Amino acid sequence: MSIPREQITGLVLAGGRGTRMGGVDKGLQPLHGEPLAAHVLRRLAPQTGPLMISANRHPDTYAALGAPYRATLVADTLPDFPGPLAGMLAGLRAAGTAYLLSAPCDSPWLPADLAARLADALDANHADIATVTTVDTGGETSLHPVFALMRTAVADDLAAFLASGERKVRAWYARHKTVEVVFADERAFYNANSLQELADLERNRGPG
Repeated sequence: MSIPREQITGLVLAGGRGTRMGGVDKGLQPLHGEPLAAHVLRRLAPQTGPLMISANRHPDTYAALGAPYRATLVADTLPDFPGPLAGMLAGLRAAGTAYLLSAPCDSPWLPADLAARLADALDANHADIATVTTVDTGGETSLHPVFALMRTAVADDLAAFLASGERKVRAWYARHKTVEVVFADERAFYNANSLQELADLERNRGPG
């Protein structure tokens, strides 16, 4: 890996409203007997140095989930759950490393080489942000923008972007040199946006 893992802070994004799940705290919903966020923490921990959890509700519960990994909590500084960029900004501000790797709390099978592949691409392309794209069996590509490695130096620009009322992740990435890294197994990025999708994950042990 071209960037030492100690220079990467991992961030689990668990601060959303969970609207499509009826307003529940998505990261705390159970999958195979454990909260979704616990699965993501376990996957990220070997890939990064410090770990953080972006959470706007149930801080005590998230603190307990993060304790085995010495993960710290951050919360949005902007009101009304403005989306994943607010969680990223909180992480960028709190990180004591040069890089931040974000992942959503509802993707329990993220790849074991996520950090390494994004780091190699970011470094090789002298980029500010590296994110994930997948190609399905029909050749269709899908961008997974909340999986991203970024330089923490972009924090001020993100703060200005959000202060202007903007919220779209891709629109912010377009302001920076961003590289998309193709991952072959789209199953590794399956997530649970609804209770039905969570039930589908429950029936599937994932890609391994």
